[in-house]
Amino acid sequence: MREQPASSEFSLGEDPINLSRRRFLLASGSVAGALVLGIGLPSGQARAQAAQQPLPPGTRVPAFLEIRPDSSVRFLSPFIEGGQGIFTAMAQIVGEELDADPATFVVENAPAGDEYKVMDSGMRITGGSQSVRTSYTTMRRLGALARHMLLQAAASALAVPLASLRTEPGKVVHDASGQTLTYGELASRARDLPVPPADAVSLKDPAQFRWIGKPVKRLDAWEKSTGQAVYTIDCRVDDMLHAAVQHAPRFGMTPGAWRNEAQVRAMKGVHSVHRLPDAVAVVAERWWQAKRAVEALQVEWLAPADAELMPPDFSSDDFARTLANEPGDGQEAEVKGDLAAGMSAAKTTLSATYHSQYLNHAQLEPPSALARFNDDGTLELWIPNQAPEMFQGEVAKRTGLDASKILIHSPLLGGFFGRHFVYDGAMAWPQAVELAKAVGRPVKLIWSREEEFLRDTHRPMASVRFRAGLDDKGYPLALEAVSICEGPTEGISGKQGDKLDPTATEGLIGKSYAIPHLRIAQIYKKGPVKLGYWRSVGNSMNDFLYESFLDEIADHGRLDPFELRLRLLKGNARLTTLLHAVADLSGGWKPGPYTAEDGSRRARGVAMASPFGTEAAAIAEVSIENGQVRVHRIWEAIDPGSIVNPAIVEAQVNGAVALGLSQVLLEEALFEKGQPVARNFDLYPILPPSRMAQVEVRIIESGAKMGGIGEPPLPAVPPAVANAVSRLTGQRIRSMPLSRYNFT
Repeated sequence: MREQPASSEFSLGEDPINLSRRRFLLASGSVAGALVLGIGLPSGQARAQAAQQPLPPGTRVPAFLEIRPDSSVRFLSPFIEGGQGIFTAMAQIVGEELDADPATFVVENAPAGDEYKVMDSGMRITGGSQSVRTSYTTMRRLGALARHMLLQAAASALAVPLASLRTEPGKVVHDASGQTLTYGELASRARDLPVPPADAVSLKDPAQFRWIGKPVKRLDAWEKSTGQAVYTIDCRVDDMLHAAVQHAPRFGMTPGAWRNEAQVRAMKGVHSVHRLPDAVAVVAERWWQAKRAVEALQVEWLAPADAELMPPDFSSDDFARTLANEPGDGQEAEVKGDLAAGMSAAKTTLSATYHSQYLNHAQLEPPSALARFNDDGTLELWIPNQAPEMFQGEVAKRTGLDASKILIHSPLLGGFFGRHFVYDGAMAWPQAVELAKAVGRPVKLIWSREEEFLRDTHRPMASVRFRAGLDDKGYPLALEAVSICEGPTEGISGKQGDKLDPTATEGLIGKSYAIPHLRIAQIYKKGPVKLGYWRSVGNSMNDFLYESFLDEIADHGRLDPFELRLRLLKGNARLTTLLHAVADLSGGWKPGPYTAEDGSRRARGVAMASPFGTEAAAIAEVSIENGQVRVHRIWEAIDPGSIVNPAIVEAQVNGAVALGLSQVLLEEALFEKGQPVARNFDLYPILPPSRMAQVEVRIIESGAKMGGIGEPPLPAVPPAVANAVSRLTGQRIRSMPLSRYNFT
């Protein structure tokens, strides 16, 4: 396994130094003469404060920018990089107003701290496709303020009016004298200037953009392609030990007697054997030694009477039937018109029950954590996470340490997908902390793939009962959808809240289709499987359910599904444009079935989704080969309002399509006898390269409020595929994955 230094701020072999956050930001990784800006960027009329003044937590959004003597720019990103391209996007946004080439930026994840809570909600998370859209103006203003300070420094150095100066990338120019000064030359002089108020600068006219809106090269491409990128699994510090764990086979069980403890302790490299709340661990000199030893440990697992246990007879298939048969009308999430009146006026009605499956996160990087207690009373953690302050608070709660004593390092993530939030029982770091405290040395813990599949949180399972009333032409007058599920937020809290969990019904509510009478409701049904957020959250399952039933309505009314959507979107210029765009991208709407040039029988399906402030429409082309669904092409049109980097948008669409295809074709987390059936990818198949579709993307910038990018392209893909398969085979698809269907 490749090992790299845990952090560029810490040299191996040196005693760790506890720095205040300001001293850390000014000294760690900085160089003499650098211009370091700690700029509070207000959300309202409040003015920015100077870097040396503390910022009231949760009232400002500081982003720390450093211009070095060589004119390179170090930027501490409030958002975590995990492959989505946020470091590059941040460099483009800040660099645009600073007038600095994004290629000169060195971007790092910012440490935990209230001053980095940049979202309107007062939180700091990298999720919900919020990073760029919640910080776009703030980051532009940061660059503009820094540029203004450099212009002030140049005016002083050249003894000329500030108005006589302009900037080119990385330098200030005085046209009258022909003199230029690089940002690096001005850094030491600009460093001592007061930070101007936020309203002292004007932002660029978008028509003048050099980098925003352009396919700027990814800043992390070189490190990743050469194996130099550092993830948590790569981190190391001096005097470090390694650990591996064996979890209880069912959640809630605890370790009892060990039958071969002496033999395990005698194995090569073993340092110590430990009992954890729901696992056993071995600490060793090398991870492979720890893994072999802990797997050899023979443990008697106990089921405490007062524990929250996974039932020993739990079956996900049985639970699916329980959900489908759960009685009741549910608690209303959205109501429009009068459903009863609409159903009474209908000429025909139809009803159907749809189903979505449990899913694993199945990210490439297995859970890991590196914990080190320092002599000054601080605890350092290198952990994959999507919310540093959230983890800092959780660590403080579990350890009793003050949050100021907990230093969270956030290496690159080896995949997001909602896996890296605070999930009780599904995180490696509490075990790493306990082991480091027990042995008195730093400990890096890595869960094996088998342990990750055993303790991963899951996307919820849901059954949705649909009813529709149609007029004499087959168009829907009334629609009801009752979802029987436990939402991910409800699952994490372990109970139903005072209000409905929006993550349980998103993708069912807020649709733009003009159906006069509507009722969307949820029946809360708690299950024993631990739940978590999954890419595009409720939209990932609910858009499949809703958009597939919409096609069923079209079939029942003998309507073309594309024309039905156009009819229901009449008067909605944005979505009508989007739907026409995806049809145009595909060469014109062609539902089929039809015979392709290679002789295969094919059909197409269409679907739409509106997640996270972005609109998306997809068309899928499918055939059946040897009883399996083959998706040949996916055309997707996406309208996020406006964008920063079209290359990153296109990459995100391709990645989201791959994940959407994987869940609709193959993925499913099954449970039998209270345990997950799959403990590795052999029994949890994900989409192989041979089954990836050709993807074509069209980006539409409608000028609407900026939406997200990472998650919105996914939800329209599964229903587009399912609708295409239904059209091709005549077999109505009401559940995922399609591997459960027989298409021979």
